Amino acid sequence: MSLSDSRPLILRSPELNVPAEVDLADEVLTTTADKRYMVSQWRLIGRRFVRNKAALIGGTVIFLFYLMALFANFLAPYSADDGTQFLFAPPQGIHLLHDGTVQPYVYGIKVTIRPSDLRKIYTVDTSKVVPIHFFVHGDSYQLLGIIPTDVHLFGTDAPNTPVLLLGSDRQGRDMLSRIVIGSQISLTVGLLGVFLSLVFGTIIGVASGYYGGLFDDVVQRVIELIRSFPTIPLWMGLSAALPPHWPPLLTYFGITIILSFIGWTWLARQLRGKVLALRQEEYIVASELAGANSLWIIFRHLIPATLSHIIVIATLALPNMILAETALSFLGLGIRPPLTSWGVLLQEAQNVETLANYPWLLSPLFFIAVAVLAFNFLGDGLRDASDPYSVS
Repeated sequence: MSLSDSRPLILRSPELNVPAEVDLADEVLTTTADKRYMVSQWRLIGRRFVRNKAALIGGTVIFLFYLMALFANFLAPYSADDGTQFLFAPPQGIHLLHDGTVQPYVYGIKVTIRPSDLRKIYTVDTSKVVPIHFFVHGDSYQLLGIIPTDVHLFGTDAPNTPVLLLGSDRQGRDMLSRIVIGSQISLTVGLLGVFLSLVFGTIIGVASGYYGGLFDDVVQRVIELIRSFPTIPLWMGLSAALPPHWPPLLTYFGITIILSFIGWTWLARQLRGKVLALRQEEYIVASELAGANSLWIIFRHLIPATLSHIIVIATLALPNMILAETALSFLGLGIRPPLTSWGVLLQEAQNVETLANYPWLLSPLFFIAVAVLAFNFLGDGLRDASDPYSVS
């Protein structure tokens, strides 16, 4: 064979019983183990995440929660401020069969006054059947914020007998409607807060780990200073600094900025540690020797290299943001009426007497617990899937 012959040299081994027309290198690359390493990292992450049933359930629940928040006014039978004459009414039960046909209905409510303390006592009036209809007309609203309509998913035609599946509060407002509509603020505060925390934490943390030196020292001391304060008193102090004359919508954005101002420190500290190891990698050094500036290296190499870790941190930070907003609103320092959130709803259950007599006012706790658990399941699944080569 001449030196000018550029054809690849194909080795064949009769002991391995490899056919003459098959290249040994091609045969080795088709094994199952090698196929795994030929797949992209994102596909490996997706495959491992799909195998985690708890993470899939958590992701499904979160999707349904945000779908509920998106169509909250349509799903809620009444508006958040629509009161009735039934103050502190207990939850009603739904019945499905009526006269041998499938027709959801609730019984009427009979009200009596107890002479000893003049307290209203509600009993079920089985003589009055109130059918539940779907796609009924009620309070007007804007679907998705742009389409004016008054259609609700379900309701009754009897104005004097509302359907109160989770009972009512001190003003006779339907708890289910207030919980569904309140999810819009409680869930979006987490999204906006985490988004701002990701922007601050990612840029500052990656830059701190890459540059090092005086910049790293200053950033780490600031992080330590912020994290040294007790969390709830710090939230209370910053929230109390908001002007009391601000409108509720401006207060909402103020709370979001406060939560993101505190939440970025955890992500920045973790990304700094990862970047300290990544900046010595060969592709980073090669990019520096090729003349790339620091901004190119940070945004083109370091941030994409830590993207899976950032996604995991964001998923685990969302429930903390939801709990933070709930705590602030419960203490009266967060979202204020007429806006409604899960924390605002829990203000109704601040004393023992209310809890003893009207336990259904704690129903927002169930939605908060389910949302936090779902986010934690999803975050744990993403954390395990972000390292697809580890042993499961």
